[in-house]
Amino acid sequence: MFSPEDYMLPCLTKKFLGFDCLGCGLQRSVALILNGNFIAAFKMYPAIYTLILFTAFLVFNIFKSFKGQETIKKWLFIINIVIIVLSYIIKLSTTNL
Repeated sequence: MFSPEDYMLPCLTKKFLGFDCLGCGLQRSVALILNGNFIAAFKMYPAIYTLILFTAFLVFNIFKSFKGQETIKKWLFIINIVIIVLSYIIKLSTTNL
């Protein structure tokens, strides 16, 4: 049976430096979504749904242009960065206790 985990790339930061990177958990989160585990996907990588929204908007924007698209892109980007950094800080602070 097909398992997304069979095709995941290892985190080189974790492998060589010994700590998680800002993207650790993203692949596993996508695999959880593909398996229908939506809450577990959010717990694994909290920015997963805003990244999906951002990606969907970027793909939509390839085919359709409209006024204010750059502002929307900018804010979606900022929101994603904030969520990624905050969740990373929380993950690091809870794992080192």
